[in-house]
Amino acid sequence: MEYMAISLFICVFLLLLTGYPVALTLAGTGLLFAGIGSYLAVFDSAFLSALPNRLFGIMMNQVLLAVPLFVFMGVMLERAKVAENLLETMAQLFGSVRGGIGISVTLVGMLLAASTGIVGATVVTMGLLSLPTMLKRGYDPKIACGTICASGTLGQIIPPSIVLVLLGDVLSSAYQQAQLDMGIFSPETLTVGDLFLGALIPGLLLVLFYICYLIFVTRLKPDAMPALPADELCDRSQLIKQVLLDLLPPLFLILVVLGSIMAGLATPTEAAAVGAVGAMGLAAYQRQFKISVLREVMQETTRISSMVFMILIGASIFSLVFRGFEGDELIKSFLSDLPGGKYGALFLVMLVMFLLGFVLDFIEITFVVIPIVGPILLAMGIDPVWLGILIAINLQTSFLTPPFGFALFYLRGVAPLQIHTTDIYKGVMPFILIQIFAMGLIVVWPQLATWLPGVLQ
Repeated sequence: MEYMAISLFICVFLLLLTGYPVALTLAGTGLLFAGIGSYLAVFDSAFLSALPNRLFGIMMNQVLLAVPLFVFMGVMLERAKVAENLLETMAQLFGSVRGGIGISVTLVGMLLAASTGIVGATVVTMGLLSLPTMLKRGYDPKIACGTICASGTLGQIIPPSIVLVLLGDVLSSAYQQAQLDMGIFSPETLTVGDLFLGALIPGLLLVLFYICYLIFVTRLKPDAMPALPADELCDRSQLIKQVLLDLLPPLFLILVVLGSIMAGLATPTEAAAVGAVGAMGLAAYQRQFKISVLREVMQETTRISSMVFMILIGASIFSLVFRGFEGDELIKSFLSDLPGGKYGALFLVMLVMFLLGFVLDFIEITFVVIPIVGPILLAMGIDPVWLGILIAINLQTSFLTPPFGFALFYLRGVAPLQIHTTDIYKGVMPFILIQIFAMGLIVVWPQLATWLPGVLQ
């Protein structure tokens, strides 16, 4: 039975590397191994009787309803040219100082992360809009590429992130299962709102570290990040008008969505609905709300949401069969025997997730790996919010790391021909070190992730 569990995991991993659709790979391989196990009398087919209830639970999950709503909000804001207006306004706001465009890109990346939460869309949008401008203004290609990639991946950690919504739902189930395994029959709950609150300080810290690095570079290499020429800067009255018209409306929408969650006035799903309606209002304000635009946004939302839920269904089948082969018990005994106790187990799990982030998207890792290892780590006494934030930053770091980081491929696809792949690789290295430093701070001071949820609960 143990050999079957190991073979199942290896087989799924190899098939995923071939590029076959993730949802079909997870579900099909799981059912195939269930059939083989039943034939060999090492798998109890009664496990599959729980599948209809699992699928019904996925479809009725109110938390997961936030996914299509946040996707709709993000895609609508992208179509409304919010990013383009934000970049132009921020560039004028900081353009008079060296590195001003780089700082603008970082801050716009933060705002887009808080409004879209879609890493690929943010990196592509920033690459198309800001990279040609940065190169034209004499920026070092390596610094320009690194800034765009790092800023684009902030959507992994800054709420309302789709990653945190999915992670919160999976960790909530894992936390309850861990407590039941420990004999606690009135388990505490973990909400997506807890993860949103826990991610706020680490996310803002990353933004601060990015900006500090850019300022340091301007002192070390002034010519690498020149300021805008004086004749390209707006006068003060025009700048104030741009800020009021382009910056305040999306900022207000973000504050409404996040503020309603933090104040306890709305659940993440309700706040996502407010964000979706607000995004349509913002598109109308930008004169971009047309039937053709709405049709495109709805089609893209349906495509992304369907992908997420299909993967979730496939992962549910896979994890059910994996448990039927007692794979969870095998992993539990392995992690429990590691030196260093819960910290040794946590380090190994983080390392595996980091490496998986090279070849798998965060959705597959969230739905496949965390349901297996999450209950084991949480049963060892690890705080669920702390664990969730570490996982989010870990995956964000792996998305930046050469040679397989997803953010690097997104930027490579839209970068001008004069940009070499090595420029992108070299440019992200300082930001990877910043990410690792931030993870180290959260490991040493868990309160960076746990203090705010504890205060506002």
